[in-house]
Amino acid sequence: MTELRASHLHRAMALAMPALSLLCSQALAQDAAVSTLPTVTVRADQDALPGATPVDPASLQAQRAATSDTARLLQDIPGVSLNGAGGVSSLPSMHGLADDRLRIQVDGMDLIASCPNHMNPALSYIDPTQLGSLKVYAGISPVSAGGDSIGGSILAETRAPEFAQPGEATIRRGEVGAFYRSNNSARGLNLSATLATEQLNVNYSGATSQADNTSAGGDFKTYDFTGRPGHTLARDEVGSTAYETRNHTLGLAFKQDNHLFEAKLGVQDMPYQLYPNQRMDLLDNDQKSINLSYTGQLDWGTLEARVYHETVDHFMDFGADKRYWYGLGSGGPMVVNGAPCSPISASCAAGMPMFTEGKTTGFSVKGELPLSEQDRLRAGIDLQRYRINDWWTPSGGGMYPGTFWNIRDGERDRTGLWSEWESRPSAQWMTLVGARVERVAMNAGSAVGYNPAGMGFQARDANAFNARDHRSTDTNVDGTALARYTASEQVDIEFGFAHKERSPNVYERFPWSTWQMAALMNNFVGDGNGYVGNLDLKPEKANTLSATFDWHATDKTWGFQATPYYTRVSDYIDAVQWDATTNQAVATPVRNKFSVLRYTNQTARLVGVDLAGHAPLATNTLGDWGLKGLLNVTHGKNLDTGDGLYNVMPLNGKLVLTHKTGGWDNSLELVAVKAKTTVSSVRNEIRTPGYGLVHLRGSYSWKTVRLDFGIENLFDRLYFLPTGGAYVGQGTTMSNPMLPNYPQWGTAVPGMGRTLYAGVNLKF
Repeated sequence: MTELRASHLHRAMALAMPALSLLCSQALAQDAAVSTLPTVTVRADQDALPGATPVDPASLQAQRAATSDTARLLQDIPGVSLNGAGGVSSLPSMHGLADDRLRIQVDGMDLIASCPNHMNPALSYIDPTQLGSLKVYAGISPVSAGGDSIGGSILAETRAPEFAQPGEATIRRGEVGAFYRSNNSARGLNLSATLATEQLNVNYSGATSQADNTSAGGDFKTYDFTGRPGHTLARDEVGSTAYETRNHTLGLAFKQDNHLFEAKLGVQDMPYQLYPNQRMDLLDNDQKSINLSYTGQLDWGTLEARVYHETVDHFMDFGADKRYWYGLGSGGPMVVNGAPCSPISASCAAGMPMFTEGKTTGFSVKGELPLSEQDRLRAGIDLQRYRINDWWTPSGGGMYPGTFWNIRDGERDRTGLWSEWESRPSAQWMTLVGARVERVAMNAGSAVGYNPAGMGFQARDANAFNARDHRSTDTNVDGTALARYTASEQVDIEFGFAHKERSPNVYERFPWSTWQMAALMNNFVGDGNGYVGNLDLKPEKANTLSATFDWHATDKTWGFQATPYYTRVSDYIDAVQWDATTNQAVATPVRNKFSVLRYTNQTARLVGVDLAGHAPLATNTLGDWGLKGLLNVTHGKNLDTGDGLYNVMPLNGKLVLTHKTGGWDNSLELVAVKAKTTVSSVRNEIRTPGYGLVHLRGSYSWKTVRLDFGIENLFDRLYFLPTGGAYVGQGTTMSNPMLPNYPQWGTAVPGMGRTLYAGVNLKF
């Protein structure tokens, strides 16, 4: 395993010594009662912390047949929406903050999207059928769950290991399942198996899924060509939405008294995942990870430690629905379909291969010390070492004759120290105060283009980048103060304040070329534009105020929650349109067209409210009837320009009629979304009309068999995703503007039309 830099480790240990010394010194003062604390193998009491929303396990199980996208399992969490991407790689957004602005962990690992289009986000490495638990902090998160983010946190875990009870027989159990969805002929299989004694657990889980392109609820375009001779798409077919993926996890756990050791090996083989809102497609993604952890209940408290290593080999090019041959030898830029040509040369280009190699090594240790019956102290250290190379080999045409280095020898190293104090001074009050300090060091090697003397100012931009010092060091400080007040058995109030800071990612700082073609390849927001990095970016700094008012029955049979929030972000990383000729901001912004933009720091504000509730309706001979509802509204504004913020979900809500009787669990869902009229003008974000959808879902459970089925978009409604980005899923996607008879701008990615789905799981 790649070693951590000694200087980072030494610095982190020096920072951590005060908190860790306090933990150790208190160990000597513990009375006899402390040594009788219950055995702890997997920590779960953070569910009780303010701001935490654990996803209902029953809800997770019910949704697995309907989606292969783990992020979609978050769609019923107040304040959470999804930004469209590939079929299994949606990007969660919380209160208008998405992607790297959130901290997303998979089995305790902080994983990084090693792709200029962020096609391999953290949640794409865990299949919904492999998920054991999912916990969300939508907004303010404790410093123990935060870091390097300004939004909320998502903690995804595979199934916790189970062990045989003393004196009982060895556990031998497993589960096998399959699903099918009609709209895109999605199909998949999953298998898991466990062998466990009182001390040893060996487990495996694997899942595979594959899908063709989706179909919208009607024709959303006026053309059918794809840029490839003989290959056309129906006018209701959403190009570049097919995928195939395989995920495997092998786990080994050993328990001795109050100590748990775990080792997990993860492997993903994704042959392809096509993207309707990106000009390139994922044509191979190989990920391997090893994750070692220890959890122990010691005399003085709880100790957790983890070390992990991940490698990613990622490849992009034009998928089946996008033009592959370019250059005069293929017929020139104005032909609808590029004809095959050879050999590759200045007049013949065979695709545009792009390679990314990422390596992440992480280490964390944290402890929890009960100071008294009312107080407990937590402290920890996080280390992360990230290395990335992003290069594009020559393929002819303008991409010839050398290799284009988008990021060479990229580095992003993070060292964090945090501590938080939880206090329960009375039965009514619970407070949580914490602080985190992080150091983020970044660097990158020299830039070079395909042809320094070629098109797109490659020599000028590379020389300007190479003349600069690429190193940067940010010291980021987070602080969180949360409280919960139990006014009565029916009323709880949570409120708090958080200050969070987040450094830019490698694709916001290091992409250096203003050449339109190269800039178009650097885009992880799916808006169809090209992006140029900025070495002078400062860390984002967010201040958030939030409160949750929870009114509920004593037995929680009914409840209503309201969460208003306000966030102001200084040095918010937005963008300005960029003129490659002058290498300055565009004097007169381009409207209603794709453009090239450069990242820049500005000031932003996000304000909104989340409403959620549930209540029983009736119990009769047909069963138990209930109602659930959800309403979210977020308004985002760039305070420097007066512009809207990109990809903020408009007012949306869901109303669900539930029915349960015996083994049956059914629901009728109504989803409503307001028209998107507040948009980011600088990015030429596309407005979308409002819509309403109806879904039917059902399931029946026997002792060892579960059947799930349903119909989504019952009335086959044509609608467009407000946060799905711009449709560039077919044709000559590398050009900007595209072909004259190809829509230059203005088509949003449509949602899926009617689909019937069914899934079955058998436990053995």
